[in-house]
Amino acid sequence: MNFSMNPPIPGPRAAAALSRRWFLKDCGVGLGSIAMTHLLADSGLAKSSSVSAGPVDPLVVKRPHFPARAKNVIYLFMGGGPSHLEMFDNKPMLTKYDGTLPPTDLLKGYRSAFIDPNSALLGPKFTFAKHGESGIEMSEILPNMATVADEITVIKSMKTDAFNHAPAQVLMSTGNQQLGKPSMGAWTVYGLGSETRDLPAFVVLSSGQKGPSGGNANWGSGFLPTVYQGVSFRSTGDPVLFLSNPSGVDERLQRDSIDAVNGLNQLHQKAVGDPEITTRIKSFEMAFRMQSSAPELMNLAGEPKHILELYGAKPGEASFANNCLLARRMVERGVRFVELFHESWDQHGNLTKGLEKNCRDTEQACAALIRDLKQRGMLEDTLIIWGGEFGRTPMVQGSNDGRDHHPNAFSMWMAGGGVKGGFSYGASDDFGFNVVENPVHVRDLHATVLHLLGFDHERLNYPFQGLDQRLTGVNPAHVVTDLIA
Repeated sequence: MNFSMNPPIPGPRAAAALSRRWFLKDCGVGLGSIAMTHLLADSGLAKSSSVSAGPVDPLVVKRPHFPARAKNVIYLFMGGGPSHLEMFDNKPMLTKYDGTLPPTDLLKGYRSAFIDPNSALLGPKFTFAKHGESGIEMSEILPNMATVADEITVIKSMKTDAFNHAPAQVLMSTGNQQLGKPSMGAWTVYGLGSETRDLPAFVVLSSGQKGPSGGNANWGSGFLPTVYQGVSFRSTGDPVLFLSNPSGVDERLQRDSIDAVNGLNQLHQKAVGDPEITTRIKSFEMAFRMQSSAPELMNLAGEPKHILELYGAKPGEASFANNCLLARRMVERGVRFVELFHESWDQHGNLTKGLEKNCRDTEQACAALIRDLKQRGMLEDTLIIWGGEFGRTPMVQGSNDGRDHHPNAFSMWMAGGGVKGGFSYGASDDFGFNVVENPVHVRDLHATVLHLLGFDHERLNYPFQGLDQRLTGVNPAHVVTDLIA
């Protein structure tokens, strides 16, 4: 049975009669319509349930679905799983029952990564106190963060689906444990475009003992065009290897070479329409511009002494402090999404010394970033996110100085970009084992971040494999409106 509403074309002569003029005139896609579509898309005014793929420049600035509270994101990803029980979630009952076995009903159906779940409870290693007018509790290893307690929202009711590092990091970054999905940074750039032509729209910096367990998938573009993926920068020297011209190649020769290569790429793009060719063209142009913009960006020596001291930054040295200062400089220059990875918070043992070292390396710069952005009037539209892929068990691992991975409850904090300051949200039980009040799943966090950026998470989508794909996937996700100022 033929379901076509029009009879089939009988032969080659009839097919030849279908001229371009007929196609443009009778198929409702006249030249005026095509031109208007491109003009609207270029100015961000095209109405669509998903972000328009029409602009020639895929990084053109686009309007979100509704007025945004944030226009930039700095994500401080603490890889390895920081212990919420030693930092933000004070549990006096853990101290009281230190060394005893957990209640049997608490462990029903529980799976751990390494330990026997029926291991003794471990009391917190540090003391807690309330800080700021809000009275947010933090431990003694966060003295600098304590001074900005009234600027942050602490979420004490985070939960996730994965308890091993790589899948949990990929889930936190992309909304899915499976590889091949776009990262939150890629979705952000896809939705908003870029405000800079001299630097990548999405930049990644790494510090600590090693890179993230989830690898490049944490900042990949998945099925989105690769123009939206994160670009990994080094903290010292050329931010990207081989950025400087080799001996004997001057700026004029470099420019002529790029023009020749991109001319060929443009011919190929017109012939096949592959978005990856557009990415290749933009990569060449970006690299050329970065030869002048990147050295200026990475040179911290021009920062005032009091700013360097505020962060604990030392020009020329690779550190989390330097990366935080670089993140501020990137956002100032129009970079849309900056992600800083610091590994590793994976204290299966050596919990006390490991946490002390990690906090010495990071928390001063975290507090400085908040203060610095605020004094420059940038905090109100820059969203800062801090957290890892999961928390740590209330039960001990090893003798008496370690904790295992724990997905059921953990803490994160956010600042700026439209979130409340001096606010604590959600709660875990008396042992920090399960969320008992206002649970926030990873998908809920993603939906909330997109909302702050001006997007309905169900409408920011991209067609792939027969489905309108989105960051929050097909499972339920909700915006945590209580966090929004």
